[in-house]
Parts: sequence; structure tokens; C-alpha cells
Amino acid sequence: MHFGYDDRTAALLEQVSGFMDEHVYPAEAALKEQIERRERADDWSIPEAITEVREKGKAAGLWNFFLPGEHAESGGGAGPGAADLYRGAGLTNLQYAPIAELTGRSIQLAPQAFNCAAPDTGNMEVLHMFGTPEQKAQYLGPLMDGQFKSAFAMTEPDVASSDATNVETSIVRDGSDYVINGRKFYITGAMNPDCRVFIVMGKTDPSAERHRQQSMILVDRDTPGVEAVRGMHVFGYHDRDHGGHAEVRFTDVRVPASNLIGEEGKGFAIAQARLGPGRIHHCMRSIGVAERALELMCVRVKERTAFGRPLANQGVIRDWIAESRVRIEQLRLLVLKTAWLMDTVGNRGAHTEIQAIKIATPETVNWILDKAIQAHGGAGVSQDTPLAEMWAGIRTLRLADGPDEVHKNSLAKAELGKH
Repeated sequence: MHFGYDDRTAALLEQVSGFMDEHVYPAEAALKEQIERRERADDWSIPEAITEVREKGKAAGLWNFFLPGEHAESGGGAGPGAADLYRGAGLTNLQYAPIAELTGRSIQLAPQAFNCAAPDTGNMEVLHMFGTPEQKAQYLGPLMDGQFKSAFAMTEPDVASSDATNVETSIVRDGSDYVINGRKFYITGAMNPDCRVFIVMGKTDPSAERHRQQSMILVDRDTPGVEAVRGMHVFGYHDRDHGGHAEVRFTDVRVPASNLIGEEGKGFAIAQARLGPGRIHHCMRSIGVAERALELMCVRVKERTAFGRPLANQGVIRDWIAESRVRIEQLRLLVLKTAWLMDTVGNRGAHTEIQAIKIATPETVNWILDKAIQAHGGAGVSQDTPLAEMWAGIRTLRLADGPDEVHKNSLAKAELGKH
């Protein structure tokens, strides 16, 4: 068992760390001001700080780290240069894990800087795995090049979306087209003017077997009948750094049949293929959030005095700090084991571990954030530190990509099946 990083990972970590010191952390204050200005103006455009750091990340060649090596082959039929255009960094999940963790330390800026932010990453993986050559040329290439953004429309307000088979949006074949009707919400990035395409999940055959009723289809943002109704808040936050989360209505939206991803009835399977990498990417970044929170807590308690001695000398504070370090190390090892299994035996073979990290990560990181907030006192829940917004984002992960209870139920069933 070897715990060191290979040479390529170590070199990339050094590059990414240097880039963040030089370009990312210094831009955080400007991003905060730009987001606040956009909220006052109800402006959903991407802040200049993000645009600028993305240009620098791309110019430095620190781009598309998220795409695992086994998927980093060219997509045929897209013309000259297609192989280069469709090739990500070619890292394994294990190689990507510490890099993604590092980006989690500046969760609003760093993933964007390297074109490694959700939901684009998951959408690009879907197109890599299931897209036709034409779909790759029209959507995947530009997304990997950073020319525009995308959204993933699965969650619905009128059904329990923790069970993806519940989706009610209809996708009906009509001649050479499909016609889409339905309502989605919490569609991340959909308020962003640069969002040009949705991957929409709906039902093509409600009479089919339960897991064969759904399909996925590409819908251009400017297609008649697509309406972004409103931006949804998350604990009061607008999340304008990445285009918010929208309620979207599809009314008689007509798209070519060639926009279907894969085959009819494959939507649920495609969703599962998409969510596996998405879940571990969230967990990787969340460890970086925890590290940043612990760092902020340590700095804060060394600066403050209460009841005649520094907070850092209070036993309860030291307990929080020690517990935080132990929990981060435990969580990191579990995530790295999961990444290694995904690389060696595939997502299906790592199913138990993927569920385990999805359960453990938000709960663990929220515990650490809670202690960091407590150590900051009133400042911890204010806009003067990133802790409150970090807490809101991590708390949301207990719902995103499947709620804790669904993963626990599935994990328990698998354990019971062994006996």
C-alpha cells in the first residue's frame, strides 16, 4: 500500500497551488464585491473575476482535469483537431482527487478557473460516454474549450426527485422531432446568460419497465418554449458565481430527434453513470472546504482572547481543532480509496464506497464548519467570512445527487445481502 503521489500528480499539485496563490486567492475579494453588485442589479452574468481567472487557467494549460484517462479519447467525426479538442488532462480519479481537493479551498473560483465546475463536468462526461460524433462536435468541443456553459435538468418540484424514476417531464416523439413538456427546478447554472444547452431528463415511454421509461435529450437554451421562470435561493444565497439555480419550464419545446442522447429508455442508466463521478468530485472538493475552514478557525482562535486567555488555550477549542484534523484525515483516506476503486474496478465495483463518501462527507465537513463558525462568534454567520456560505453549500450536498437517506438505505440493503 503506497500513500505517496506519483510524479505527475505532484507536479500538477505544485502548479495548481502556485496558480491559486498568484491568481485565485487574490481575486476572492473582488469576486465578493462583484457578486454583491450583481445581486443589487438582479444581474445573472458571470462575474469578471471568474472570467479573468478562467482565461488565465486555460492559458496556463491547467484545464479539464476532471476527465478520467479511460474516457479521454477523441470523438470521431468532428473534423481536424478533434482528438486534441476532446482530450481532457487524462488523469485517473486517484490523480485528480488531491487537485480537486485543492480547488475546494476556493470553491467559488478555483473549479471554474480550471474548467472543472459542475454541472459542466458531468454534462461533458455524459457527452463523452454517450454522445454521437455530431453531438460531440456541437456541444462537447465548445464546452471543453470553455466557449459556453450548460445545465442538467432532472430535478422537479412536483415529485420526490430522490427517486429519479418519478420525473414527469414528457419527451414525445413527433415525426423527426421530440416535443418536451414539463417543469424543473434547482437547475444549476440555468440563469447564466452563457448557458447555451440543457441536458433534460424526462419520460419517453411511461408504460415501459420502471427504469426504462426515461430518456435524456439535448435542448438548446434559445429553443422556443424554454423559459427560465426564476432563480432559486439556497439558504438565502443566490449563487451568482456560477449562474444560480433556476426553475425552468418547457412548453411544447420541439427539438430534432438527433438530439436524443443514447437510446430511448436509457435515461436512468445515463443518470447513474453521470452521478458516480459527480458524487466523488463533490467529496474531493469538500475536503478542501474543510481544510480552509480549519485553517480559518486556527487563525481566529489565536487572535482572540476570552475570559483572560486566548481562545486557542481553551480546552473545548483545542478539542474542536483536534477532532477536525482527525475527521479530515479519515475522510480523505475514504475518498482516495473510492477513487482508486473507481479506477481499478469501475464505478459499479466502487458502488458501496461511493455511497459511503456521499453519506460521510457532507456530515463531516458540516461538523467542521459548524465549529469554525462557533469559534468566530457572530462573524462566523456574517458576510465577513466565507464560512456561512460554505456551510450552506455543503449542507445542500446532503440533498444533491441523492439524499443521505436513499444512500443509507441502499448501503444497508447491500450489507444485509451479505448475511
